This record gives sequence, C-alpha cells and structure tokens, in this order.
Amino acid sequence: MQLQDFIIKLTPIPRAKADEIAAHFHPITIAKNTLLLQEGKVSQRSLFLEKGIIRCFLNDREGNEITTRFYSAPDFVNDHLSFFKQQPSQENYETLTECKAWSIDLETVQHCFHNIPQFREWGRMMLTMNYVAMHEHMVSFHKYSAPERYQRLLATRPEIVREVPLKYIASYLSMTKHSLSRIRKELAQAEA
Repeated sequence: MQLQDFIIKLTPIPRAKADEIAAHFHPITIAKNTLLLQEGKVSQRSLFLEKGIIRCFLNDREGNEITTRFYSAPDFVNDHLSFFKQQPSQENYETLTECKAWSIDLETVQHCFHNIPQFREWGRMMLTMNYVAMHEHMVSFHKYSAPERYQRLLATRPEIVREVPLKYIASYLSMTKHSLSRIRKELAQAEA
C-alpha cells in the first residue's frame, strides 16, 4: 500500500494504475549492514524503500569513505547510471538498518516504460527528484556553513540524525566527526 501511495503522491494517477505498477515489484527484506551494490559492480535492481535507511558512499583518493547520500523510507533507491546504462557503479550502497523494500529489475522497468504511460511519467518524476536532491546537496556546501548544513539536515531529515552513526553524518556534511560533535554541543547549549 505504501508503494502505491508513493507513486500517487509523485504523479497523481488512479489507484488502479498505481496498483498495476506496484504489481511489478517484489517484496524483500534486507539485513542491516548488507552491501546492496558495490563500486565496480552493475546495479541489477531498483528498490522502493518501505522501511529502513540506506547509505550511499564512495572511497576518495586516500581510501576514506565519503557518504554521498542517505535514503530513508519512503524513498526510491537507484544508482541511475549503473542501472539504466548497465555500467559499473562508482559508489557503494549499504543498509544501515534492517530494510523492507520492493524490488524491480531492469527488464521489468523497460516493459513498464513501454506499456504503462503512467509509469513513464512517474519515472520522469523520479529522475527529476533525484537530480534535485543531488543539486541541493551540492549547493549546500557553497551556500551554508557547517552548522547550517547540520541544522538543515536536522530539520528536514530528523530520522537520519536519530538513527545514523555520527561519522557517516559528518562525512555527508563534509566535516569531521569532532566538528559535528562540537556543533551538536553548541546547539544543545543554545537551546538550554
């Protein structure tokens, strides 16, 4: 039911069409700390995340893990370039919690694109939303200070701040774990 609601929220379509689209997905449960997609491997599926949190990360030139994105339910998880072009991923996707998701493979996606016009509209909206999320994150590094980036994450994605280890949040916000701890302490003192 949550998948259909997500589809309808993005692209207002009749419930029957959302049910038709959702029927092409298969439910899966994924254990915590599972590497869903490894850098250098080709993505074989897209996921609608019904419950849980997934982290996307890469390794920089020095071998440090850099968190590039968090997915939290409800959300659609996809390495678009790897999945649609069937080329090796440049990033890793790892579950940070147990996840419940709905999976779809490329062949089924292509079938739906060709046979369900509403699926095409929904797919376009998903690509647009993905672009917007990446663009906003990139702009935030130039527009906001480190404390402002943390406050924006806290305001817009409180589940990430509650459930994700600080080292991953710090990496995502492009700061050290110690800087993030200091920022959190200063904010707590200002609120007291």
